[in-house]
Amino acid sequence: MQYKNVTAAKFKNIALVAHDNMKPALMNWCMTHKDKLNRHTLYATGTTGALLKNKAELKVTPLISGPLGGDQQIGALITEQKIDMLIFFWDPLEAQPHDPDVKALLRLAAVWNIPVACNQSTADLLITSILFDQEYPKSIPDYSSYLEKRT
Repeated sequence: MQYKNVTAAKFKNIALVAHDNMKPALMNWCMTHKDKLNRHTLYATGTTGALLKNKAELKVTPLISGPLGGDQQIGALITEQKIDMLIFFWDPLEAQPHDPDVKALLRLAAVWNIPVACNQSTADLLITSILFDQEYPKSIPDYSSYLEKRT
């Protein structure tokens, strides 16, 4: 696979997602880091987005519910390079009816080399990183030759 170097933006587009049992933990985490998060553009799926907007008073671009396609909406935004970071508090002990969508979302985050936090400890490390509020270099897949062959 070919890769190209890009610069991650200073102001990030951050996707926030939580399974039902993890919504309170994500809500608490977001309220703790509200000032930092509000400097960036936030996206969230369904109920999580409504909770973050109404209770945590964060400026959030709402998407549809994860099981109804919200996870796939975030995945599409990742492939369009419109999401720079994914904070996804998922419940590892509860089977989810949309597990294939969750797996696909995490796969796209790995393919496009964006930081992902699946729990509070990792989210804490990301938000306290000196790179959180700075530009930084990273590599992403370069599909230009593949796309040229298709036309």
